[in-house]
Amino acid sequence: MPTDRAAPTLTPARFPLRRALVVSRPALWVNTVGTLVTGVWLTGRLSTVDAGVLALLAYLTLPFNLLIYGLNDLWDQEEDARSSRKGGWQGARLQVQEAAPLLRATLWWNLPALAALSILLPPAATLLLLASALLFAAYSLPPLRLKARPFLDGLSNVAYALPLALPALALGSPVPWWPLLALMSYSVGKHAFDAAQDIPADRAAGTRTVATTLGARGTAAYALTWFILASALLLPASKLTALALLLTCGGMALRLLLRPTPEQAARLYPLSIVTPWIVGAVAGVQLVYLLARGQWTGF
Repeated sequence: MPTDRAAPTLTPARFPLRRALVVSRPALWVNTVGTLVTGVWLTGRLSTVDAGVLALLAYLTLPFNLLIYGLNDLWDQEEDARSSRKGGWQGARLQVQEAAPLLRATLWWNLPALAALSILLPPAATLLLLASALLFAAYSLPPLRLKARPFLDGLSNVAYALPLALPALALGSPVPWWPLLALMSYSVGKHAFDAAQDIPADRAAGTRTVATTLGARGTAAYALTWFILASALLLPASKLTALALLLTCGGMALRLLLRPTPEQAARLYPLSIVTPWIVGAVAGVQLVYLLARGQWTGF
């Protein structure tokens, strides 16, 4: 069984910052930070310096990702022990004595920050942020533990899309509905695709997910359907971005459909990790071009 070489010797009372960073998976911060920055772009007020938005940007780095992945790792220790991809950049493999310190660290990083943000942000933005945090908690924690409820597991991942609307609510701008709905669809499809590689570990642990229910082939088709929907929803906003999403995400789902095995899903997973960067870069180039020409007013 693989060991987590990055794990330090711990006492029950402490959880080092370096270890918190590992648990929060910095390689995936683009899913929260990038979504918020894109949301600022979509307001057409990229140059606006707003205390609430800047505080949100800071919060969606370590604290929020520790909430997402720390709680997930706490309640997935059995599955993670069987997963060869844990113990590195794809996620920590926790030691038994880390559980209580990690839970305390997650609470300390998040509860004061959420309280401060509730003062800085308008009520609508605060409620949306809390909804996203609660969905992530419900994904991992009993009694709901949506991760172990097939189809609800992926649908709950719309929480990743909600930060896209936060800048609009914080700045009093229109909510970018088409990009928001597209990102929700993408998030559901990406969750299913990423879960396909974990089918053997989840089945061994007795965890039911959309992937264990549909199998690798069914999961690939399910993910492809959501990616096609996401691309269609993006068309009113940006045809080029919609095409980039379809080619990258739809392409990797099609490759899994043609060779539907957890091993193939694991080989494609690095591409899944960088799809937000690829699609975001395509959207970003267009936005910067329009901003430079003074033609961007938001969706």
